[in-house]
Amino acid sequence: MKKFMVLSAALCVAVAFTGCKSSESAYKKAYEKAKSQEQAPTTTDETTTTQEAAVVAPVESQPVTQAPVVDNYDNEPVRRETVSVVNGAGLKAYSVVVGSFGVKANAEGLQQRLKNAGYDAQVAYNAGNNMYRVVASTYDSKASAVQSRNQLRATYADAWLLSR
Repeated sequence: MKKFMVLSAALCVAVAFTGCKSSESAYKKAYEKAKSQEQAPTTTDETTTTQEAAVVAPVESQPVTQAPVVDNYDNEPVRRETVSVVNGAGLKAYSVVVGSFGVKANAEGLQQRLKNAGYDAQVAYNAGNNMYRVVASTYDSKASAVQSRNQLRATYADAWLLSR
């Protein structure tokens, strides 16, 4: 029985290999055809190919008016929190927060670094989250706060807007 199975398996393998034609010859034929077309000089009969000049009608042009690009600061996300100033002059309507700490000493350390860099930094405390927020700058207008935040993101990637 084993001999029969081995013999029939060998016969199936032999039939499978003889039944497949090599696709290499098809590739070779296509390659040779492409090479012959590439090498053949392209001749065009001047009497059969004529090019007609395209007629383009003039379009009446109106003066182009460009609208000034105005940044839409209304869509900028602002986080509302109830905070009290711990160390600083006081917060306005919109503030740029560059750090949040659970330890007051860490917040004051960042505040000092910001002051050394020329910012009027302040520390505010959020009693609900038990977090000290380090505010780099504070503004009355949202547009000014957004512009400041965008500049601060070069150094402080997680800077965000706070509204009281």
